[in-house]
Amino acid sequence: MELLSIILIVASLFPFSASDRQGDALYDMKLKLNATGSQLSDWNQNQVNPCTWNSVICDNNNNVVQVTLASMGFTGVLSPRIGELEYLNVLSLPDNNITGGIPEQFGNLSRLTSLDLEDNLLVGPIPASLGQLTKLQLLILSQNNLNGSIPETLAIISSLTDIRLAYNKLTGQIPPQLFQVARYNFSGNNLTCGVNFLHPCASSMSYQGSSGGSKIGIVIGTVGGVIGLLIVGALLIICNGRRKNHLREVFVDVSGEDDRRIAFGQLKRFAWRELQLATDNFSDKNVLGQGGFGKVYKGALPDGTKIAVKRLTDYESPGGEAAFLREVELISVAVHRNLLRLIGFCTTQTERLLVYPFMQNLSVAYRLREFKPGEPILDWSARKRVAIGTARGLEYLHEHCNPKIIHRDVKAANVLLDEGFEPVVGDFGLAKLVDVQKTSVTTQVRGTMGHIAPEYLSTGKSSERTDVFGYGIMLLELVTGQRAIDFSRLDEEDDVLLLDHVKKLQREGHLNAIVDRNLNSNYNELEVEMIIQIALLCTQASPEDRPSMSEVVRMLEGEGLAERWEEWQQVEVTRRQDYERMQQRFDWGEDSIYNQDAIELSAGR
Repeated sequence: MELLSIILIVASLFPFSASDRQGDALYDMKLKLNATGSQLSDWNQNQVNPCTWNSVICDNNNNVVQVTLASMGFTGVLSPRIGELEYLNVLSLPDNNITGGIPEQFGNLSRLTSLDLEDNLLVGPIPASLGQLTKLQLLILSQNNLNGSIPETLAIISSLTDIRLAYNKLTGQIPPQLFQVARYNFSGNNLTCGVNFLHPCASSMSYQGSSGGSKIGIVIGTVGGVIGLLIVGALLIICNGRRKNHLREVFVDVSGEDDRRIAFGQLKRFAWRELQLATDNFSDKNVLGQGGFGKVYKGALPDGTKIAVKRLTDYESPGGEAAFLREVELISVAVHRNLLRLIGFCTTQTERLLVYPFMQNLSVAYRLREFKPGEPILDWSARKRVAIGTARGLEYLHEHCNPKIIHRDVKAANVLLDEGFEPVVGDFGLAKLVDVQKTSVTTQVRGTMGHIAPEYLSTGKSSERTDVFGYGIMLLELVTGQRAIDFSRLDEEDDVLLLDHVKKLQREGHLNAIVDRNLNSNYNELEVEMIIQIALLCTQASPEDRPSMSEVVRMLEGEGLAERWEEWQQVEVTRRQDYERMQQRFDWGEDSIYNQDAIELSAGR
């Protein structure tokens, strides 16, 4: 009973959110589709926010709006729980081997505009409940084994602009209203259309290359296919001949002239050889740093441009190279003055590399703790710029990117400084570029100890508020110059965690003991106090109590801090009083029966 009580208490403290329900529904979908270990491997049941999963797109409120899983080779069935994704706009699962029927629950997807289940092995009737999808514009169920009649309910969907039911086993009447849809195709069934009926089986606006093409098209296509096969065969012979001459190469070069680079705007697709030369064969002397995602090397291109090359350690992103390129594209469109700009990438069979501009003044962590004698320290005005610039960069990732990007490892070492000491946030978006199950840092949780929010550390569930927590710790780094965890403080019987250390000094009113000694008292005490207050608001235990990054920006600009701080102090006083009462209650003293001498469990061997 005691265990049951504990479970009930924990459940009441952490109620299921909409993201939990969406994640559970998607995870059930993964299981029902019989996804293999390499498929959807980042669809993690313990991760609260499915918006970070591959092939899932969310809106600004973390609602799942698109799920696109074409040509994945699924052999399972469709999960009825998909009907719980109430904000879903697009569901696309074409070109798989999905069996079973279409669940009636799909009729609950009231916001659905596109449903594509083409080229699967679906059986049974088309559910009449699909007629409830009043916003549906695109319905593609061609090339399955669906039977029965076309439901009359589909005819009442006024928004429908494209319906394709070709090459199934459908029979009976086609609702006349469906012939008014701009594009339709009912070919390859036993339905009331064709030469013997009033309406043709495919509209004149059918997509080019659709299943209902003319005989002429088939002939042309066949001839073209034969020619194409001959060309491909010739190319394969040439390529195989070349491959024999390069069997000893460890890496497969990807030409910088690859046409696929066009899809990535200004990004350059580098050849492996280019980056190998630029970094002096990835020499250890050019290593700028190393983290959970891999090593970073300094390099120089032939034109003298200095670059930083991140060589990803765990590059095997779910979905292979295509998934990697999609995530690279998402990173590349996140453009902000306080975000590190991605300038290029390189992929081979064994490597994934990202190319960034070289930041002359390295990282904030370097300027706080690792600078060499004679190098300038990071003065207080520069630290203020870091605080506001980093906040604006994170605000952009959280609130202006679609889908939003959660950093998961906000710390001084991941904030870089350009030639003018302006801060730029680096390493954002990398959590989705690697297979989280293969990281050597932690299992599922990405980040650095001391910077990780408690709920992320205990559950593996990340959100924007986990970034806010990391940002708060970074502010304390700026003020104190110290690391988030410092075991040397044990010698002074002090707190190992920087957060606990600062809380204690702030509570005792020892402001001077908090501030970095390297500043030599050259700082504004009111501004230091403001930064510490914001840091403590950002690092509250409950993620719901932490401000958003847009609120942090406003507080740094002088708006709304006083009210939030007063609320925090009241809560903190109450929490401290409760803690002290609990300590007194369980403080048995020196005569306690629990205060016994240590028991030797086993003798020496």
